Order: sequence, then structure tokens, then C-alpha cells
Amino acid sequence: MAYQQHNSPFRITESSYEKQNRKMRSKHKSETGKTLGARQTKGTGKRRVSFACRFGSMAGSLKNSKGEPTKLKMALKKWGFGSKEAARNFCNKHKEKK
Repeated sequence: MAYQQHNSPFRITESSYEKQNRKMRSKHKSETGKTLGARQTKGTGKRRVSFACRFGSMAGSLKNSKGEPTKLKMALKKWGFGSKEAARNFCNKHKEKK
């Protein structure tokens, strides 16, 4: 039974997140011929601000019913944010004013 639990599609680990990310990047490159840029974990670059604005306002929990991190939490962590609130605050502080 533990084998099925470990391979559950709802469980996300650091290695499985990275595997899915590599697959997504490879698919994008084969479809468009363009390479996605690397994650920006520091600084106030436009892509990082854009990420913070999108993901800071996403619905969903950061932990599942078992207390394990969700894909949303993993993505925020990979981009250098500890929570949706931290991403929202970063977004509001650094987004371009129109």
C-alpha cells in the first residue's frame, strides 16, 4: 500500500516537481523553438515581478490535506517566496505603475 501512496499523482516532491518542470520546458521548446528563461530567485526583474503578481493572487492551498506542499507552494519556493502573501507584497512594491 505504501508503494501506491508514494507514487500518488497528488503528492509532489522536490524531485518530481523538477522532473515535471524539465518536461514542460522541453515540450515548450519543441513546440515553439524558444527556450524558457531560468527562474529568477533574487532581484526585481520584470519576470520575477510578473510571476509574483500571478502566483500571489492564485486560489488554492499551499498544503494538501496531509500537510504536504502543493505545486503552488513548490513554485513559490523555487522563485524565492515563502507564501502567497509575500509574493503579493513583492508584486505591489515592484510592479510598474501605469
